[in-house]
Amino acid sequence: MAKFPRRRLLHLVAGATVLPPLLSRIVYAQSYPSRPVHIIVGLAAGSAADIMARLIGQSLSERLGKPFVIENRTGAGGSLAAEAVARASPDGYTLLLNGSQDAVTATVYQKLNYNFIRDLAPVASIASGPLVLVVNPSFPARTVPEFIEYAKANPGMINFGSAGIGTVAQMAGELFKAMAGVNLVHVPYKGMAQALNDLLGGQVQAAFSTMPPAIGHIKSGRLRALAVTSKARYEALPDLPTIGDFLPGYEASFTVGLSAPKSVAVEIIEKLNKETNAILAEPSMKVRLADLGGEPIAMSPADFGKLLADEAEKWAKVVRTANIKPE
Repeated sequence: MAKFPRRRLLHLVAGATVLPPLLSRIVYAQSYPSRPVHIIVGLAAGSAADIMARLIGQSLSERLGKPFVIENRTGAGGSLAAEAVARASPDGYTLLLNGSQDAVTATVYQKLNYNFIRDLAPVASIASGPLVLVVNPSFPARTVPEFIEYAKANPGMINFGSAGIGTVAQMAGELFKAMAGVNLVHVPYKGMAQALNDLLGGQVQAAFSTMPPAIGHIKSGRLRALAVTSKARYEALPDLPTIGDFLPGYEASFTVGLSAPKSVAVEIIEKLNKETNAILAEPSMKVRLADLGGEPIAMSPADFGKLLADEAEKWAKVVRTANIKPE
């Protein structure tokens, strides 16, 4: 009887122990989803991010044949939602709508029970959109340079409203303060709509607003837009400059995407990424996201993860400089 090479035998034994789990994961991914998938959103129902989650969820339901259910779990800058997903079973049936806001929260709330980068696996990016610097029409400045000049001549006399402490709306303002060298007073609200109501009434003088609640007021003339916060101009307001045109290097965007618990099978992540990117390529989805102030951004999971890590590093510097503390 011929001797069987020992090395070959060890390779076969090792392969036998690895192959069944690998096949099991592939078969599991092929049959995924076999029941409803829950997308947890840390922002209120009706917000731009919430509506984006519902649009993507509906499209994923249609493509994959099972419901994608949206759950809103607000509080603590979205950290309650993120922690729920970080602690969920890594089976692909609990996802998180996350992005720039979570990158901010990871620094503002220093005693979280999860690690934003370590405990969540990026799945797919969805959209990115600008904020817009708006003022009451009675405000004397009509351009960003005039705004900066007025702020320097009146330190501490300009209040800017935001959707709350530790929101991207506040971060955009704090970054502006640092780069322009001006002293603006932050006034937090429970949402951007409330901040804009007080801006319309003259209780605050400015806001760095997400686009959906502001654009109607801008087009009606009830608010004056000075510039957008993104690197490039905003397609729906093409005549509006960017803040970076006057403060080189300035950029603040609101980015959203999907993440999962860290140990979800890579085959499931790849499947969700492929389907999400296909949805984002549909012309109708581009139009619907534009109505919400966003532009589709299709990325690999790795690239989306890098974007989130870069956002976390960027906003951590702003949080430390402005000494922002949670409410």
